[in-house]
Amino acid sequence: MKIDSKGNLILGTTVILITTLLLLAIFVFTTLNYMENHNIESKEDDNFKYIVDDYSNNIEVLGRDSLADACDKVYHTFKLFDSEDQIKKYLNKKLEAKNEEFSRKYDIEINSDVVSVESSDTPWKVLFKVKLNIKKNNNRYFKIVEKPVSIEGLRDPLPPAILTVASGIYVQGDKIHYKNALARYLKLRNLDSPFSYMFATSPLTIKKCPYDPYIHHGDPGVLKDCLDKGYFHESADGSCYLCRLEGKGKCPHYGMEVFIQTHTPLINDSISCSDHVVYHDHYTGQKIDKTNINSLILDSSHRKKYGLSGEDDG
Repeated sequence: MKIDSKGNLILGTTVILITTLLLLAIFVFTTLNYMENHNIESKEDDNFKYIVDDYSNNIEVLGRDSLADACDKVYHTFKLFDSEDQIKKYLNKKLEAKNEEFSRKYDIEINSDVVSVESSDTPWKVLFKVKLNIKKNNNRYFKIVEKPVSIEGLRDPLPPAILTVASGIYVQGDKIHYKNALARYLKLRNLDSPFSYMFATSPLTIKKCPYDPYIHHGDPGVLKDCLDKGYFHESADGSCYLCRLEGKGKCPHYGMEVFIQTHTPLINDSISCSDHVVYHDHYTGQKIDKTNINSLILDSSHRKKYGLSGEDDG
């Protein structure tokens, strides 16, 4: 049977239509398959990112625990000569345990190494740098992670690092009591009126003073509240937390200072009561209020810094 031109046109159109539908079906199938695979990959990427973030957040917690461990050593008469190295050892050990935990929990491979433990641009934080290499399936993460870790709430290691607990200092509540240890320390160095520091006290835990600028300590009631709460203050002359662990009253880093409060009826000149002055600089000051047994002993520069040119307010 002979097919005329009209038949050829219908046949050709049908072939084109079928071919188009087949191509469209293939395209739709391929697209859906791609979208399904991409969705799986996206979920895997999100899961991997969650694991990395979770692990990174643990560095901050474990870094703080490592600082506390180093401080605990100092309070148990252990002498730290290199606080950074000791803290790195503590943190690497904690991270190894965390790596094994994550491996069991997430079927992931984690390698970590603490690169450094450093003083930061603020005395209230210590900077941890940790090299991470994390692998799961086709996902990879390689980076040196930096975590600033707060020291607020940790114990002040400087007094036991310098005097040692064998000197007789002890902790009661949130205060360090020096008994005669500080007076003996000053007397051995032939410093003025060492007995003014008999039974002196200082804060145990580090708390950042909220009264900033510090000149407001001269406002009514502020100094009393600062002493009652045991606040610490920023100081370019004081030592940072890492150096405090090593028993250094002064260091090249941006540090902190705290008042060592005397409780003496003596009114003669003695060492100014900022801790870096007591332990390192050794210049003298006078009682702010000679009628107050608990008055601070301060030199003129510290009086100016804290707005305490007149009478002690409490």
